[in-house]
Amino acid sequence: MRVAIAGAGAVGRSIARELIDNGHQVLLIDKNPSSIRPERVPNAEWLLADSCELSSLAEAQLGKCDVVIAATGDDKANLVTSLLAKTEFGVPRTVARVNHPNNEWLFTEAWGVDVNVSTPRIMSALVEEAVSIGDLVRLFTFRQGNANLVELTLSADSPYVGTPAGLVPFPDNCALVTILRDGQVYTPDAEQPLESGDELLFVIGAEVESELERLLSPSQHHA
Repeated sequence: MRVAIAGAGAVGRSIARELIDNGHQVLLIDKNPSSIRPERVPNAEWLLADSCELSSLAEAQLGKCDVVIAATGDDKANLVTSLLAKTEFGVPRTVARVNHPNNEWLFTEAWGVDVNVSTPRIMSALVEEAVSIGDLVRLFTFRQGNANLVELTLSADSPYVGTPAGLVPFPDNCALVTILRDGQVYTPDAEQPLESGDELLFVIGAEVESELERLLSPSQHHA
């Protein structure tokens, strides 16, 4: 997946490193020459350009990107970048950083923003979630204990579609805490069947994350 990140400061670089570690192609764009530091993220592409200018985005070949992340420290720049990415280049998914809470109401689809967030880890996780149905995405690491908040979108051919939550043999040290379905938040019930497309949120020990992913993946169909 190709991802363009506008803003090569600490936030942009942090997102870039995580996405590159997960096998994605990343282009970092910044108009400030002092921010162009390829040695900080050597596996990324770098472009000295203003992401608010159409010519710069054309040079960046934004039309070939699956996701654009507007991660500058300037909310106006993030809005303009998102709007141009969506309307001029048809980028499928835009994620925009909100620097000042008072501006959050502006970060909507009307401005080309699919998702607005303010935490770098969640930004990169949302990018992953866009193309990783059936894959586990780590959203948050708790300070106390070796546990994470993770998300997994249940694919249509998972062996546990239609199975009541209480009958799914989740690993030890793993708790299903929320089901997101059709824009609604559900508290898991042991008798509630899981459905294709459910976004399942778990609190889970890091050591059993891969076990959970294998359990719910399509390859685990039983004869």
